[in-house]
Amino acid sequence: MSESYYRHHMFFCTHQREEGACCGKLAGQEMRDYSKKRIKMLGLNGKDGVRINNAGCLGRCAEGPVTVIYPGETWYTYLDQEDLDEIIESHLKNGKVVERLKI
Repeated sequence: MSESYYRHHMFFCTHQREEGACCGKLAGQEMRDYSKKRIKMLGLNGKDGVRINNAGCLGRCAEGPVTVIYPGETWYTYLDQEDLDEIIESHLKNGKVVERLKI
């Protein structure tokens, strides 16, 4: 069995529904783009680092916006860039789950 290329994979729901709740209406794409830039700025991207990806519907629309981090399948919701900064700093950089944002 080979080792993972990335230490963490972070998937952002960016799905856009015409009706009802969805992450696309809650700035999912913008927050994904922000997180990708932030990871690069901190030098956490690339091999043995963090990969930020778009995802289609993750099926948790009522809890959105949502993101999930692997390994560990840790689900988060967030309101703004400050919440994402906390997830990046605590979970992705230091390995500590952000309990207040976990769903």
